[in-house]
Amino acid sequence: MRAIRYALVLMWAAMTAPLFAQTYPSKPIRLINPFPAGGPADAVVRPIAQRLSETTKVQWVVDNRAGVNGLLGSEIAVRAPADGYTLLIGSTSSLPMNAAIVARMPFDILKDLAPVSAFTHTPQVMVVHPSVPAKTVKELIALGRARQGQIVYATPGVGSSPHFAAEMFSSATGVKMLHVPYRGGALVIPDIMSGRVMLYFGSLQNLIQHVRANRLRALGMASLKRIQAAPEIPTIAESGLPGYEVSLMFGLFAPAGTPREIVRTLHGEVVRVLATPDVRERLISDGAEVIGNSPDEFAAYMASEMTKWAKVARDADIKAE
Repeated sequence: MRAIRYALVLMWAAMTAPLFAQTYPSKPIRLINPFPAGGPADAVVRPIAQRLSETTKVQWVVDNRAGVNGLLGSEIAVRAPADGYTLLIGSTSSLPMNAAIVARMPFDILKDLAPVSAFTHTPQVMVVHPSVPAKTVKELIALGRARQGQIVYATPGVGSSPHFAAEMFSSATGVKMLHVPYRGGALVIPDIMSGRVMLYFGSLQNLIQHVRANRLRALGMASLKRIQAAPEIPTIAESGLPGYEVSLMFGLFAPAGTPREIVRTLHGEVVRVLATPDVRERLISDGAEVIGNSPDEFAAYMASEMTKWAKVARDADIKAE
């Protein structure tokens, strides 16, 4: 009898799930952004959320819940009902990089989240102060090997994506550098522009105006191919480090257990919005690569990122403070 009841429950779920998906969404969707308002995540998320509000006919409300490098807001989303009405903006730094350095994660990224789709990948750009006697990545490597421990690089903090980018560069080249962690990226830019620090990995959106005004020198993009927003900047990969890639992903996740039909609906809406010319052009102009992959592709990507950044953290002994 127990087996029969179980079979009936499965049949009922299979019959009602499509009907439920047809009525979804029917009320506002809460989109948790685990980073401060006005940051790189907001620049990606808000135009997408605005257009999703138009296409789905319900309001997508961006709820900034910053703290603990994205873990605070992420955990709120993980613990929310799996009904498609509370979703998470996840990123490379808040998920796989955090998992690589936090001894006790409050949730399991691969088990407690249902990937919907990656919005964008935004590669980091390596910049130096103009006083640094290196105009290419190869020249910087030669300089660093000649002056081991003397190149001073800044980051927004221990375990941030610029920190991982610099440590992966150091490991790949054998160049030992001095790390100066700040409390946020906004504090770094004035100091590298003044020459207090020599090198920084950051977002093109925040740095390109200073590069084009010759206040900073861009040596390379941490991408496998040149990006449309700045094709004049060579990649670090083409400059002597093949395969070097540090790209900040932003994407949409639902709590684990969210009905597959809801995930498919969300994925379809995201892909449609990412394909609209104005949204696409805005994201590309900020230095992003627009993705829109499938839930299964996104899940595989997340698994590979977990492995990649765990190795970098282990090799460089990066640990959460």
